[in-house]
Amino acid sequence: MEIALIVSALILGLGSGFHCIGMCGPIALSMGLTKQQALNFHLQNTTYNLGRIVTYAFLGAVLGIVGVGFNVAGIQQYLTVGVGILLIVMALFSFGGKDFASKIPFLSKFLLSIKINLGKYLQKPGYSSRFITGILNGFLPCGMVYMALTASLAAGGVWQGAAFMALFGLGTFPFMFAVVFFGNMMNTAFRIKVLKIIPVMMIILGGLFVLRGLELGIPLVSPKKEAMQVIHNDSENHHQGDHSSCH
Repeated sequence: MEIALIVSALILGLGSGFHCIGMCGPIALSMGLTKQQALNFHLQNTTYNLGRIVTYAFLGAVLGIVGVGFNVAGIQQYLTVGVGILLIVMALFSFGGKDFASKIPFLSKFLLSIKINLGKYLQKPGYSSRFITGILNGFLPCGMVYMALTASLAAGGVWQGAAFMALFGLGTFPFMFAVVFFGNMMNTAFRIKVLKIIPVMMIILGGLFVLRGLELGIPLVSPKKEAMQVIHNDSENHHQGDHSSCH
């Protein structure tokens, strides 16, 4: 995976951190973890967050299949530009609105089932319950996750999409770990102020994706297509060599 994509995934995750505190923080706090046994507290908190990251990686792999299709069709460059534009549009218009997933019938039923099971596992102690709670939490509707999944399309493959989303999850990890550790010390007013910065970060990130797709020759940010062409030519030469050896 390109350095630009790795950095983008981590920045997107870090930028989503305070949004996660507001949306998923109540779920994390509902687990009833106490600090009486410090090691157990930290391990269960980590296990919960790893569950979320596993779900994000799975969703990224699924979206990566679509990315492979674009690669095969030879229009990955246009997809990257499109993803950048879409991120900018989502940043401008998606905040504060109702989640669209709840309006789709089959998704609405799926999400209802997730919420019911989530409620059950929140009441159960143990590491496996914390891990499953995290996995289920990862499927809940979230505008920031939608943005990350949109960006993961530009990663170009199944494992690349999974890695992008895993890095996104890793970026959210410090904030979600902290919300359980510190409880409600981060007040709502402070979170609202920070949330106002997120659309700006998304616009910047969208701009980076557009630049990457335009292939302007800017190192790390917008590399030229020649590098990919060299790989393609090497692959063709290798294939021709194999074909010649058959004669």
